Amino acid sequence: MDTQTLKEILRREMMGYAKKGANGAGYFTVNPDDTVFGVLDVYVVHGERYADASLIARIIDNRVIIELDKNDKTLFDALLQAGVPREQIVLAYAGEPAPVEMLV
Repeated sequence: MDTQTLKEILRREMMGYAKKGANGAGYFTVNPDDTVFGVLDVYVVHGERYADASLIARIIDNRVIIELDKNDKTLFDALLQAGVPREQIVLAYAGEPAPVEMLV
């Protein structure tokens, strides 16, 4: 699968994780070149306000690198169901080797 198609699928699938919940909301975000995607959560528990990330993924070398996934239905499962081949998905949060590219 080509990189542009990966970006389109990743965007669509991750947007599904950004939604309003009982105590807060998740917000989808992406960097300008569509290589780093995230879902940021803002919520209140027992009167205390929190902000956190629940999902972070990157596209490097025509692969989806899932850096963080705190969801019951994993992004991994969603991507497989959307037709992304397993060999193009890296579960970095689970210890699979992944490239580390830093922004300069």
